[in-house]
Amino acid sequence: MTLAITAGLFSALDLQVASTMHDGWEPSLHGLFQAIAEFGGLELTAVLMAGLFFYLLRGGFGSDAWVVLVFIAGNALELFYKYTLYHPGPPRELAQSDGPSITHGIASQLVHNSFPSGHVIRAVVVYGLIAFVVRRIAPSALARTLAVPLAIALIVLIAFDRMYLDVHWESDVIGGLILGAIALLAGTVWLDRPVKPEN
Repeated sequence: MTLAITAGLFSALDLQVASTMHDGWEPSLHGLFQAIAEFGGLELTAVLMAGLFFYLLRGGFGSDAWVVLVFIAGNALELFYKYTLYHPGPPRELAQSDGPSITHGIASQLVHNSFPSGHVIRAVVVYGLIAFVVRRIAPSALARTLAVPLAIALIVLIAFDRMYLDVHWESDVIGGLILGAIALLAGTVWLDRPVKPEN
């Protein structure tokens, strides 16, 4: 994917998808999509990961609680790519204003590349991990049943939001899905590892 981005193989498709999204833009939905963006923002996802950490810690899953480190690793990978891979985001004439974020103003001054979408990485990692934990240890059968479908729906909605607001190219969203999936896989492998009987 990185080689394809560098070679410009996604450029035509990126422009086509962005143009289609721009043509389908409905101003009355702007507030709704700005609100959806918050679900992938660093502020909310960091709070959710802190909540997961303390939930596992208090539930007697001390070593499992450190799964939140994959969230930090995912954000670190995002910054690494954005600093090293030249891939400017959609032009200002296409992009709509994104959801409010403390980090957005700071990041936009420091990083001018858009690959991968951090919102998508965080969505995959955070909602994927929460769904995994709920599916495994929630006392409610309904919660266990709904955890994965709700997580998938939220991730898809955030991915669409990034393109609908034209703040990311479609290739940024694909990259975010891939990197998020790698981090999520690492987290689930950690949570699913064999443990000693005394643990």
